[in-house]
Amino acid sequence: MDEAGGSEEPLHILRGKYHDYCSAQVADLLVYMSPEEIYTLAHSVLTEEANADDISYTEMVGIATEWLSRRVALPPFEVWVEDYRRHPQRYDEYLLGLWKREEHEG
Repeated sequence: MDEAGGSEEPLHILRGKYHDYCSAQVADLLVYMSPEEIYTLAHSVLTEEANADDISYTEMVGIATEWLSRRVALPPFEVWVEDYRRHPQRYDEYLLGLWKREEHEG
């Protein structure tokens, strides 16, 4: 952090944190869905794609996650990183820790 409390992390770390933040936002919405809502959503998506065979609950959760991630209004990376660099504390509580894996791999 710099003297003003902002973040001076490398871009690859910030990109990892951005993806982590986006994942957390989608996950927060997913936990509010009941299993019945996930089932209904997954089958409506699969029906649209004409692929509504028997699927596992894990696959249904994956479909619901994809559907939510396309519809959640998340800031583009450039907007997010500018705000994160100024106020990292606003976002840190929402991070799941997935970015740490990218830090070690990157």
